[in-house]
Amino acid sequence: MGISKIAKSLTHSATLKLNEKAAILRQKGESIIHLGGGEPLADPPAIAISAVQDLLKSGKIRYAPAGGTRKLKQAIVQYTHKYYQKDIGEENVIATVGAKQALFLALQSIINPGDEVIFPAPYWVSYPEMVKICGGVPKSVIPEVDIFHPSIEDIQKFATKRTKAIILNSPNNPSGSIYSENFIADVITFSEKNNLYIIMDDIYQRLVFDSKTAASSLKLVKKSIENCKLITVNGVSKQYAMTGFRLGWAVGNSKVIKSMIKLQAHQTTAPSLLADTAATAALNGNQLDVEKLRTSLENKRNFLVSSLNGMDGIKVFQPEGTYYCFTDFGNYNNDSAKLAEFLIDTAQVITVPGIAFGIDGFLRISFCRSISEITEGVERIKHALRNKYPTK
Repeated sequence: MGISKIAKSLTHSATLKLNEKAAILRQKGESIIHLGGGEPLADPPAIAISAVQDLLKSGKIRYAPAGGTRKLKQAIVQYTHKYYQKDIGEENVIATVGAKQALFLALQSIINPGDEVIFPAPYWVSYPEMVKICGGVPKSVIPEVDIFHPSIEDIQKFATKRTKAIILNSPNNPSGSIYSENFIADVITFSEKNNLYIIMDDIYQRLVFDSKTAASSLKLVKKSIENCKLITVNGVSKQYAMTGFRLGWAVGNSKVIKSMIKLQAHQTTAPSLLADTAATAALNGNQLDVEKLRTSLENKRNFLVSSLNGMDGIKVFQPEGTYYCFTDFGNYNNDSAKLAEFLIDTAQVITVPGIAFGIDGFLRISFCRSISEITEGVERIKHALRNKYPTK
């Protein structure tokens, strides 16, 4: 059977693979605690559900325009003004089938075979595979001084004449770190000097804690949206708890957005009109649901960090945002894949191995589940590690 070289080169999505394993084990009646996922327990905004119900009742569920409806684009324009302090037009917006597709379309629009794309580690699991699918060369950067907070020097050391783009994800999955405004400004300056694209993955933009805010890359860019090479990606999955709707977007100069729309027209035609309608309602509606989710996550973050700090032999780093705590278990086993498998087999707790994010020895533990699940999961991990490593 002739499978393409690109397809053969790809690895499975570690997070989705674990979701599948959890589902299989649950079907078998196993008592699984899933602390590996990135899906909140919260319901989507009621206004989004109501908007979809109204559309369904109308029966007028047709194709949406390739780049999203005007109503949704207008809502994204307003969102960008409010949360990024940047004025843009509808021509600078594309709505996509999830933020993941927005990232793909951005890369497909700018990457030629052999072009290099830089991103700091730890990174979201799909970045390297996305770049490879586009024919590019992924280059992950492990910061030298602070593993969770890269510096411009870290980026500069990996840049070559073949570098085409830099991907930044802040708040970061899996570490929960927020990149400083100074760092992002430095990357913007470096990129402008070297004619590079920046792709900002802002999917966790408003899920931040301790009264902090994520820096607005669009605000930091002094050039107009039409004269810069910044592509900002966001969506409704995380902050609105609308994972199943699969609706994301990207903001950039009209030339790259037109290219992305053309690609999407051939790939998926357009976002579902149902998702488009729900997202429009969520963006235009009362934003209390986002704050309610953010507050709930901050409380769960505090609880998880406190629980993990009660364990010997690990290093806990307090996340500043997202759903995740990226914890160093290297003192027990620096092979994170083996350690994650051990915890599934002996404790029936699912975590994600750090190697999937480019840094071994760590496990990503999610705090978007219930307090009772977090409590039970951490206790199971403690018990399993004590039995296998009694001297730790």
